[in-house]
Amino acid sequence: MLSSVRSASLTFALSRQLSRFGPSMEPGGTRPVESAIRTKLTQALQPKHLEVLNESHMHAVPPGSESHFRVLVVSPHFDGLSLLQRHRLVNEALKEELSSCVHALAIQAKTPQQWSSDPKLAKSPPCLGGSKHDNTMAEKLKAGQS
Repeated sequence: MLSSVRSASLTFALSRQLSRFGPSMEPGGTRPVESAIRTKLTQALQPKHLEVLNESHMHAVPPGSESHFRVLVVSPHFDGLSLLQRHRLVNEALKEELSSCVHALAIQAKTPQQWSSDPKLAKSPPCLGGSKHDNTMAEKLKAGQS
């Protein structure tokens, strides 16, 4: 009895945690979080180059999630600013998403001059933490979606 109560409690807690990762997308569906990120960064920073990558598939979240992103923003607004100041500008533009559905955001913020000398997007390392390697996670994720 105690085991089933713990299991139900774990399932409930897991589903609450996963719900903060934002809407799941159906295959071929829209990507509302990615679209909002692209729109807000474009409006706030008028980038010369912008890449928004959804890296959620690399983490232990339901298929189609929009919770983990990497952005590359190349903007003249970054001229004369420290890396910390640049990141703050990106975070400010995305404060709504960061406080709700985006769990992780990797930022590359470059000036146009920096971009012209090194035009590449860094790659994220594979996810090694959390529940990525928990063999029971697939069952837990399915239970959380029910």
